[in-house]
Amino acid sequence: MIDTLEKLAQQKVYNDQNISQLIAKWKKDGEKIVFTNGVFDLLHIGHLSYLLKAASLGTRLIIGLNADSSVKRLKGETRPINPENSRASILAAMFFVDAVIIFEEDTPLRLIKEVLPDVLVKGADYQIENIVGAKEVQENGGEVQTIEFVDGHSSTKLIQKISGK
Repeated sequence: MIDTLEKLAQQKVYNDQNISQLIAKWKKDGEKIVFTNGVFDLLHIGHLSYLLKAASLGTRLIIGLNADSSVKRLKGETRPINPENSRASILAAMFFVDAVIIFEEDTPLRLIKEVLPDVLVKGADYQIENIVGAKEVQENGGEVQTIEFVDGHSSTKLIQKISGK
């Protein structure tokens, strides 16, 4: 059963080469594409709430997922806890997620330039003018939005709790 679920989820995991045709089709069909990105390690209710809100802003939700190598550079050698393929499968298994793209860079700028979403979403801890890719999305007629987090929920806090720190 788990193998079947993982295979189904993997059908929504793309690389930048094979996502281009799908994005072109969605745009041609008038779909409103929403893009967000992150590590999404140790998924919790805060992630779920954030992603549901992001999905509600359009008709297609694409998630840029930091590759393991990128997470290590950004968060340290002990992260991520879950490998990229597992994180991608968990995200892709959500009914409201249409595509997950794993990216190697520290920021999703190249990917955002490729996708050029109608809506770029980040957490409310960001100022819109500081969001990577905001300028490119706005120059292409898209919008940039921030979403409030659920208080008290973060992967870092979860890791600290598990490790007794």
